[in-house]
Amino acid sequence: MKRAILITLLLTACCFANAQDLNARVKVVAPKIQITNKRILQTLETAMKDFLNGRKWAADVIAPNERIACNFVFNVTNWDGGSNFSGELQVQSSRPIYNSTYTSTLLNINDRDVDFTYTEGQTIDYSDQNFQNNLSSIMAFYAYIIVGMDYDSFSRYGGSPYFSAAQNVAINAQTSSFKGWKAFDSNLNRYWLSENLNNKLYLNLRGFIYEYHRNGLDVMADNPSKGRKAIAALLPVLQQVDRKRLGSYLPLAFYTAKDDELVSIFSNAAPQEKMQAMNILTAADPSNGAKYQVLGAR
Repeated sequence: MKRAILITLLLTACCFANAQDLNARVKVVAPKIQITNKRILQTLETAMKDFLNGRKWAADVIAPNERIACNFVFNVTNWDGGSNFSGELQVQSSRPIYNSTYTSTLLNINDRDVDFTYTEGQTIDYSDQNFQNNLSSIMAFYAYIIVGMDYDSFSRYGGSPYFSAAQNVAINAQTSSFKGWKAFDSNLNRYWLSENLNNKLYLNLRGFIYEYHRNGLDVMADNPSKGRKAIAALLPVLQQVDRKRLGSYLPLAFYTAKDDELVSIFSNAAPQEKMQAMNILTAADPSNGAKYQVLGAR
């Protein structure tokens, strides 16, 4: 009997270990709120971390050393002293660059429409079939987005199943009254992020993301010039991203994650190459034009 129980526990532990696709670090902070009992923030933090790291998000088996690095920082801006929380969620993810210690940011988003109910010690329920609660839906949504972005950077359009799963989370959440899930709430919310990632209008940007990482950054550790030239040749694609929907979420999210990195890549290029990069990037991403102007400085 004891042996059977031991085997069951070992199998359960193995299944749990294999289920971990994310290496999520979670932080819950409340700098502007007077909270005498900080324990609820700690239990919320632990519950979020366990939820993200303890579930199977990807179809493939991901080795422990290949788990996708990501950060979730929830800044509580309003708490009723009970179970109702609201605030902002900063979500970041990155992927390692081949043959180097450098990690490249894939996602860097600040979600301002985060509100949910959570009671200390509560089990966070989630189902892909229907809406259970807002906290689990938000975390599942971003988990699928993170996995999708990672897959897209390693194989062309490899993230499509996960972006579809994220969109399904958003569709299920349409039945709720929480903000961030509906088209009319904002043009920069979860609805539009999943819509853009599943929209054929942005396939060229997703293709760019793959080429940029696999044929650009992944080459640079061994041959910086070759990797940079590959990225330079790709830059015109950014000007082809649909211009009819200016201010769309996906392009903005891309540049938020990549603008500083792009400047760094071309900072050591030849003067002519730097000028070409500056002109293309400024035209494609005018909101960050001041950053790209550094490339034109003598």
